[in-house]
Amino acid sequence: MPINVPGGVTVKVKPGNEVIVSGPRGKLTRTFHPDMSIKVEDEVITISRSSDHRLQRMQHGLTRALLNNMVVGVTDGYKKDMEIVGTGYRAEMKGPTIILHMGYSNPVEMEAPKGISYKLAERSNRNFSIEGIDKELVGLTAARVRAVRPPEPYHGKGIRYAGEYVRRKQGKTGK
Repeated sequence: MPINVPGGVTVKVKPGNEVIVSGPRGKLTRTFHPDMSIKVEDEVITISRSSDHRLQRMQHGLTRALLNNMVVGVTDGYKKDMEIVGTGYRAEMKGPTIILHMGYSNPVEMEAPKGISYKLAERSNRNFSIEGIDKELVGLTAARVRAVRPPEPYHGKGIRYAGEYVRRKQGKTGK
């Protein structure tokens, strides 16, 4: 399946299958498997493989998905919304750092990696989002933030993705 390149986005393929995608939001670079052939013609990216072996087919799909994510990232960007549930749990911003008060003796400070920004929701210190142009880095950062206090199954307290379903357990029963 070819990838259409929107206006304002430039794609360069260097020797060694290094692809540079730059657009209005920034620039992404990635090196792909040498067996994949990447061509950019008339604002369309096409990927072809040298053989039809199973590993070649897997690399073909992966390369196409990663290239599409790069194009979408430099045009629209990616965003993960997060929620904090629990009494006394909250988040606050201090420059590019998010400070999480999650019931530990000290607050947890997490600095945003390069290319990632935290945004606290207006009027709420329990909802925030993680934004960036690299889909992989946005997801990884969201997972690291969630790992500070993952949602627990008895009360549902912790940090979760927006809309995430937390399976609840019954807990103790009195006699």
